[in-house]
Amino acid sequence: MTDLHLGHHLHAVENTPPSVEGVPGSDRHAILSLSRVSKHFDVAGRRVQALSDVSLDIQEGEFLSIVGASGCGKSTLLRLILGLDRDYQGEILLDGQPVKKPGLDRGIVFQEHRLLPWLSVEANVAVALRRSKLSPRQKRDTVRAHLELVGLEKFAEAYPAQLSGGMQQRVAIARALVNRPRFLLLDEPLGALDALTRLRLQDELKRIIRHEGITALLVTHDVDEAVYLGDRIVIMQPHPGRIAGILPVILPRAVDGSRSRSDSAFLRLRDHVLGQLGVGQEDAPIRAAE
Repeated sequence: MTDLHLGHHLHAVENTPPSVEGVPGSDRHAILSLSRVSKHFDVAGRRVQALSDVSLDIQEGEFLSIVGASGCGKSTLLRLILGLDRDYQGEILLDGQPVKKPGLDRGIVFQEHRLLPWLSVEANVAVALRRSKLSPRQKRDTVRAHLELVGLEKFAEAYPAQLSGGMQQRVAIARALVNRPRFLLLDEPLGALDALTRLRLQDELKRIIRHEGITALLVTHDVDEAVYLGDRIVIMQPHPGRIAGILPVILPRAVDGSRSRSDSAFLRLRDHVLGQLGVGQEDAPIRAAE
């Protein structure tokens, strides 16, 4: 096994659009592109710049982790990609076409599961199919298939209050996937869970996304989570929200796609990301096993 020094490749460069060179799977093409995206809010008569000059290309099938402190515009960025807010500067293109509104090709999971407490698990997932052209039978089959995907087929008739926090979030993931979107946007989906449940669901999330073959964008404050799940890590800085660096995650994987959290290359990359966020030693040497 050979160590490949990545110091020059992992150096954070502010305001520089990312290159896919050296990124795992870089033969895939960019299907979502953000070009010089800026966004501000007017708060009590004061202009607050949430995002400034954000440029980013996302490849098909990629798992992209976005990390940064509170207030750096991570969740705002997801809202713009989802199409919930058109009041911004710059350009967001999906397959070369401007994103103008939400679509079934983009699903989202929030930190709060946002399940309807008066509906069963099965009915909560089925809500996402209300605009679908599938027949009633096809809808039932699709819902059941996605409950099986998240391991909740035996809880189809249960209600949210009867489930654990991790199970509730699995229902939210099934609901986001039931329309078979091309993109899954994840806004701190595991942030409210206890540590052990969070670790288990990270593996589940990785398995589900690999199974569905979709592109995932994860917003998280958890650097370990970003390294464990991501193909690349986007590091954002606040005031205004901007990209400070983009790092490829070139680490060994097991047959099931998992990574060892105790691997020395994993720890060095984690510490480097923490350093870029102002925590720990910023300029620690970075090596990744190839």
